[in-house]
Amino acid sequence: MHVEIWSDIACPWCYVGKRRFEAALAAYEHRDEVTVTWRSFELDPHAPPQRDQAGADHLAQKYGMSREEALAMQARMTETAARDGLAFRFDIARGANTLDAHRIVHLAAAHDAQDAMKERIMRAYLSEGELISDHATLERLAVEVGLPRDEVRAVLSSDRFAAEVRDNERTAAEFGINAVPFFVVDRAIGASGAHPPEQLVELLRQARAANPPAAVATGAGGETCAADGSGC
Repeated sequence: MHVEIWSDIACPWCYVGKRRFEAALAAYEHRDEVTVTWRSFELDPHAPPQRDQAGADHLAQKYGMSREEALAMQARMTETAARDGLAFRFDIARGANTLDAHRIVHLAAAHDAQDAMKERIMRAYLSEGELISDHATLERLAVEVGLPRDEVRAVLSSDRFAAEVRDNERTAAEFGINAVPFFVVDRAIGASGAHPPEQLVELLRQARAANPPAAVATGAGGETCAADGSGC
């Protein structure tokens, strides 16, 4: 069974969804049969290398809300994440373009370290205030999870894996994915959103029992971050 998960590093619901899927996989009776691949999705492909504006101020400006409302929105997300064992720090998070981070996750896949790399970069962004567009930062994080330093530098000094990122995004568009996280099992059945673990277990069971249809059939939506910025 092959599970593909479309997500963005700068997506808090994607990190929550990762934790919930891990809990689901641990509870799934056929977990040894499951292979997981992380697919790229940029919520804001035109984001600058670094956004100097504070996160709450950016939210307030983008959605026409007050700064207090934006802070309350972040507080609710932080409380939700804490229930799944994650420590979000929106007060120090630094908004940035995520393309290079996605490219490093693709490099990690070539070294059988994709999940570890995804985890490390998401934690760096959402919990540690790291600038995940900075090449020196990405190099350090990649070396932490065991990637060869020289190869990381070569990727970051080129456009290697950019085509793979774009291919993932084209596939997402073909499937009608416009919000993440999005889980697809065997290119047969999918679910949008950070569903509770028990619902994700059921998704795996349904996929195992089903005859694959011609196109991805999607289930009811859970919490997501959308390409238009809604939900985050």
